[in-house]
Amino acid sequence: MKHSVKINDIVLGGDAPLVLIAGPCVIEDYETTFEIASFLKNLTTELDIPFIFKASYDKANRTSIESFRGPGLDDGLLILEKIKNKLGINILSDVHRAVEIKPAARILDIIQVPAFLCRQTDFILEISNTKKPINIKKGQFLAPWDIANVVEKVRSTGNEQIVITERGAMFGYNNLVADFRSIKIIQDMGRPVIFDVTHSIQLPGGAGTSSGGQREFAPVLARAGVAAGADGIFMEVHKDPDKALCDGPNSLMLDSLYDLLSQLKAIRKIL
Repeated sequence: MKHSVKINDIVLGGDAPLVLIAGPCVIEDYETTFEIASFLKNLTTELDIPFIFKASYDKANRTSIESFRGPGLDDGLLILEKIKNKLGINILSDVHRAVEIKPAARILDIIQVPAFLCRQTDFILEISNTKKPINIKKGQFLAPWDIANVVEKVRSTGNEQIVITERGAMFGYNNLVADFRSIKIIQDMGRPVIFDVTHSIQLPGGAGTSSGGQREFAPVLARAGVAAGADGIFMEVHKDPDKALCDGPNSLMLDSLYDLLSQLKAIRKIL
């Protein structure tokens, strides 16, 4: 049975159109974040692709203690709220601590559970109790069928607004591999599935004090993910990925998106 999740004006899953979740890994400053969000809104409007903007106010799982984490909860949510209201877009961000959940829920249209926290029962239950739509990133340490247990934790609170993101599985040291069987396996549980393109080509910790990445393979995996039936695509993007303060090696350049998204929409239409 196909389930769908409604995020304000966007329907994700079922027979709904392909959804794009995209933005920079982390909020670097208001100007950069707004510029990226504005570009994405204009592009997805032109291509008629439903769009949810993603940026993190705090990345608590950076490789190094020296790594840039973002502006923090209060300043970051203010930036996201301002962008949301100015552009009229839906906003997603990830929460890393229970204390963040209530203030984040007031601003975010969909709350993301980070991959490393997808088995933290009390944390998941508290997010679920907001009754907001939830995007759970499947941990790279889980088999796709293991996500059924996570889904049941959310459902125990009466919240059925559950989206699952596939982001690759650990494949040896500092490497991930995407298993496209997982898209159908999770969809057969009745949940919409997002395929996280740019984290699937990440090399976790591969640069020593930061993660590496192979962004040249992102278009290949994006096309494969849509062909495999993903309900949406997740991408981290930046106007200058080589200078991005977080996840630059696996982020896509803004000027590469038009052709790629056009291809993805065409593949979805064939399906």
